[in-house]
Amino acid sequence: MSEVLNTPFTDKHIALGAKMAPFAGYNMPISYSGINDEHAAVRNNAGVFDVSHMGEFILRGPDALDLIQRVTSNDASVLVDGKAHYSCLPNNTGGIVDDLLVYCVEKNKVYMLVVNASNIEKDWNWICSHNTKNVEMHNISPKTALLAVQGPNATKIVQTLTEMDLLNLPYYSFVKGKLLDIDNVVISATGYTGAGGVEIYFEDENNNATKVWEALFKAGAAYGLQPIGLGARDTLRLEMGFCLYGNDIDDTTSPLEAGLGWITKFTKDFTNSAALKAQKESGVAKKLVGFEMIDRGIPRHYYIIKDAQGNEIGSVTSGTQAPSLGKAIGMGYVAMEHAKIGTEIFIDIRNTLVKAKVVKFPFK
Repeated sequence: MSEVLNTPFTDKHIALGAKMAPFAGYNMPISYSGINDEHAAVRNNAGVFDVSHMGEFILRGPDALDLIQRVTSNDASVLVDGKAHYSCLPNNTGGIVDDLLVYCVEKNKVYMLVVNASNIEKDWNWICSHNTKNVEMHNISPKTALLAVQGPNATKIVQTLTEMDLLNLPYYSFVKGKLLDIDNVVISATGYTGAGGVEIYFEDENNNATKVWEALFKAGAAYGLQPIGLGARDTLRLEMGFCLYGNDIDDTTSPLEAGLGWITKFTKDFTNSAALKAQKESGVAKKLVGFEMIDRGIPRHYYIIKDAQGNEIGSVTSGTQAPSLGKAIGMGYVAMEHAKIGTEIFIDIRNTLVKAKVVKFPFK
């Protein structure tokens, strides 16, 4: 069994009494004061997530964009300096290698890809296997610290630590400059919570991690800034209907089935694009939907979804009792004839059919 890794902030989490658990090969904080309390802190105020376990790759050179265009589904040619977008890496069999963010650092020359922690090695090998033009690639994941400061007051707090203009930073944009006395810090607005805020990428050297962590909590003291674990990160993203790789999307799910047609651009050729285009034209047989429980019960990953007659029509991929909404919600794949908004479906919870209905994302 491989060794569980620490982030630059692991000692901070333990000192704060966080409930720790292995996640994607790292020793990560699951919760501090409790998932519901942390969830509310982010929705209403501000919280700090350690997401240093995520992966970051730099692609550099005149053919960097060409490589990105060939391996990702979205059209990165439209990105200009300081802009980012959400995309995915399709595989050869109709599924998804990973979902990721593509940052344009210098158009046509330098890009940063941000990938899921559990897929760093898989993604690196996949992109390398398509690097036929010797694009310069650097896996900077091990030396990159990443904090997500999320919530309505988050940007105001971080703004006190830098002269970069964060208050006017549009969604899916980023700036690069100095934070405290640290150079080459990337601050982006590409959050996973739906609550606003920024992400701070910086090199883990010269005690930078401690400096940033302590400065953030000092600046955020007046706002009651809280540390937040991965438990609340999951409930926050689920309320927004954001996919989690390994639950809602994986190597067997098509981006079109997952409702990711908006990041699947057929204006260019990319891995398996011809087959995905044909799937779009013929229509998918199943679709990822959101649902809310009508009857009492919490849907869990892998629970079977059935129709009123008890026939299996799909399965749950994510589910929880939504802290902001006061009701149980979930996501899952169902046959297309059951995917329409308002359709009644049933979740098989311990051999009891519990009523739910299909609703729009984000959950309300």
